[in-house]
Amino acid sequence: MGRNKTPPEDSRVGTDASWVVPDEHLYKITDALEQISRETAQSILRVALAWLLSRPTVSSVVIGARNVTQLKDNLAATDLKLSAEQIARLDAASAVRPAYPYWHQRRTSLARNPPPVG
Repeated sequence: MGRNKTPPEDSRVGTDASWVVPDEHLYKITDALEQISRETAQSILRVALAWLLSRPTVSSVVIGARNVTQLKDNLAATDLKLSAEQIARLDAASAVRPAYPYWHQRRTSLARNPPPVG
């Protein structure tokens, strides 16, 4: 699914999920994934999985291939190393404001312990 694209009828993406996450937020992410996919000449799925695998807080990724081709593409994500700039773009595209109390704790923590200058 992406901006100005119709999802396949037989996919779960074809259902209305806008009540969970606003479409524009999803489109920002898919736009960034598509751009990096073109830059790296890798599939969007491979880029997305490589991004998830690069995140220090992700301990595992569950894949759901429907055929051997998808399985091979999923597994190939372990060999794709995104640049720090590409990861930062995906992080920025997917960023959301944390719910309370997390935004308050972050702000308070930064006020008490500012990041080092240098």
